[in-house]
Amino acid sequence: MKSGAAALLLCTAEIAATAIYPVHASATEAVEAEALYKDAKAPIDARVNDLLAKMTLEEKVAQTMTVWDAKAEVFDAKGEFDAVKMSAKFPYGIGQFARPSDASGPVSPRKVKGRDVRGTVRLVNALQKHAMTQTRLGIPILMHEEGLHGYAALDATSFPQAIALASSWDPGLIREINVVIGREIRARGVSLALSPVVDIARDPRWGRIEETFGEDPYLTAELGVAAVEGLQGTGRVTTLAPGKVFATLKHLTGHGQPESGTNIGPASISERVLREYFFPPFEQVVKRTGIQAVMASYNEIDGVPSHASKWLLGDVLRGEWGFKGAVVSDYYAIDELAGRHSIAKDKAEAAILALAAGVDSDLPTGAAYSTLITSVREGKVSEAAINQAVGRILAMKFRAGLFENPYADADAAVKITNNAAAKALALKAAQRSITLLKNDGMLPLSLTSKAATIAVIGPSAAVARLGGYYGQPAVTVSILDGIKAKAGKHANVVFAQGVKITEDDDWWGDEVKLADPAANRKLIAEAVETAKNADQIILTLGDTEQTSREGWAESHLGDRSSLDLVGEQQDLFDALKATGKPITVILINGRPASIGKIASEANAIIEGWYLGEQGGNALADVLFGDVNPGGKLPVTFPRNAGQLPFYYNHKPTARRGYLFDEKAPLYPFGFGMSYSTFELGAPTLSSATIAANGTVTVTVPVKNTSDRAGDETVQIYVRDKVSSVTRSVKDLKAFKRVTLAASESKNVIFTLTPETFQMWNDKMQRVVEPGEFDIMAGPDSANLKTVTLTVTP
Repeated sequence: MKSGAAALLLCTAEIAATAIYPVHASATEAVEAEALYKDAKAPIDARVNDLLAKMTLEEKVAQTMTVWDAKAEVFDAKGEFDAVKMSAKFPYGIGQFARPSDASGPVSPRKVKGRDVRGTVRLVNALQKHAMTQTRLGIPILMHEEGLHGYAALDATSFPQAIALASSWDPGLIREINVVIGREIRARGVSLALSPVVDIARDPRWGRIEETFGEDPYLTAELGVAAVEGLQGTGRVTTLAPGKVFATLKHLTGHGQPESGTNIGPASISERVLREYFFPPFEQVVKRTGIQAVMASYNEIDGVPSHASKWLLGDVLRGEWGFKGAVVSDYYAIDELAGRHSIAKDKAEAAILALAAGVDSDLPTGAAYSTLITSVREGKVSEAAINQAVGRILAMKFRAGLFENPYADADAAVKITNNAAAKALALKAAQRSITLLKNDGMLPLSLTSKAATIAVIGPSAAVARLGGYYGQPAVTVSILDGIKAKAGKHANVVFAQGVKITEDDDWWGDEVKLADPAANRKLIAEAVETAKNADQIILTLGDTEQTSREGWAESHLGDRSSLDLVGEQQDLFDALKATGKPITVILINGRPASIGKIASEANAIIEGWYLGEQGGNALADVLFGDVNPGGKLPVTFPRNAGQLPFYYNHKPTARRGYLFDEKAPLYPFGFGMSYSTFELGAPTLSSATIAANGTVTVTVPVKNTSDRAGDETVQIYVRDKVSSVTRSVKDLKAFKRVTLAASESKNVIFTLTPETFQMWNDKMQRVVEPGEFDIMAGPDSANLKTVTLTVTP
């Protein structure tokens, strides 16, 4: 290994131990020492083919399988790796090992603490040493971990949840964050991260909306590309440099608009809608990055589950988009072809269907793919099909450099994990994600020489909520702690819980039990007494990690039929409002909420989503004006669930209106306020007419009309005025977040290419149809100024 990869090497003692680890002659007698697959200078395809030629059927199928549920069967009584048990359980090796940072498979880290940095490295190194020296061919294991908004492990850095990061509208920030996530994951010897999620989220009843970058395909694509580049490296990188991990693109596709808003429900979506809205983020990532893994989605489309869809995984992903990497299953999804979708009678049939569709790896246990040995010998599956799947997994291992050095350096991992730079980035990320939805002038709060009393109230005030797929950072900062630290001696900060939302808030817990209403009424009364002597109220409302989450089983639900605040939270607001004290509401949540009354009565509203380990400090910075908020909503805020589905890029015949209710959203997509004010001028074009294969430059003048610096995100939307099939009333096609000093003016320039104007026509061909296009610019999707562009043949 070259000196540039020193951070990935074992410490000196571990290297020595590895070098002298005994190799059983029986394990290697059939393998030539000079085997081509061991030659790091040989082409990867040649190495893959050489290794495949040496493998038995059992060894090949083992490479499609994973260890997670069976961890306890390969650990000793102390939870450490047991080589004897591993050999007995997996004599032919194993393809992947899931989440080495957890204690022992699918259990809440709140109940069984995960492994720390050194414990994870120790396990990874032991597993790899066994695989490299105690299996016949010495094939290393591909380790994978979750990294949605930080490495989901003990002591790793926790960043804001994905939907919060999307509120930053800042691809550069997303790239920077994922550099840190990848670095912390790789430092523990793991080469594959199961992120990012680029599902288009079109139903906020769906509990997984928090894991997404929102409802828009263009914004999601740009942030998805940035996330993959952060993890793997910029450009079409297909081999891992030190400190990098392969990304996994999730979940192909239609997952984000399930029937009734319930997780894994059928995606009743036409091919045209798939191609216009759901495919673009996946296609952009595949074509613009070196993505090496794609995860299929749980749902069905037109009666065919994604894990059995030759059209989706073969014709589209591998054919049209040219994807060359591995398709991995979502957890237990191949099993569910039989157990839930009922298109196979058992796991053996399910495995045949998934393999034929192009799924290469069975996560997280390999229960279905373990049957492939028998299926090959019975003539139901060709060994060539096995070779194709295994070849893709082996290629990823070669590209990761695992055959040369699969080990990690515990000292180096400790040094870079959640270090000062990572903590500073977590704070910056939270600051740039915070979105101001209302402000009547109450914010920012002032700290004067006269000490004010600030009542911090609410179920998320004294706890740092991290959201689903959370890590376990060493230190988290609650909103209460952040305000106390910021206010110092300048304010008297008092606290009351106000209400409790759920009895437990563990994302992993199956049962979700609402808090006792009678107990909450007492808490509300206590909060009112606390607020009576206060000058200001900071009120936190929203979710716990249990009221909006992935519903992965009927015994573990996470979707809701309503967007209303859970429990007695509205009663709490009403009681505090009756005190006459000014109220700032901070939403800490995983989904848009129905807050119509609060929106009209609160003095200020901040959408925080889940802001990570530094969330409390970031919110205090915004509340007291040290940071000027600049976030923008990546989703539409409906007024209530009756408006669903509700997204800004709807068709012209939608949104006619309702009896006795409004048709407009509570807050539109792209909306967000600032302590500064901005004026955006009408867009101007470099040319009023372009050819179908031409480009046009759009210039938007923007001025900061206030006396303080701030950020504005200039957004460009396009509408095809007449087309062969119906189109959206508008589609986001460009954006740029800019910082302007007080009274500063700037021209923000965008270039629109032929891709901007493409559509799927009535023959399902992707074309640019000549005609007139509205080019719209503004600070959000509702407040736009328009110029018309003519596109000629």
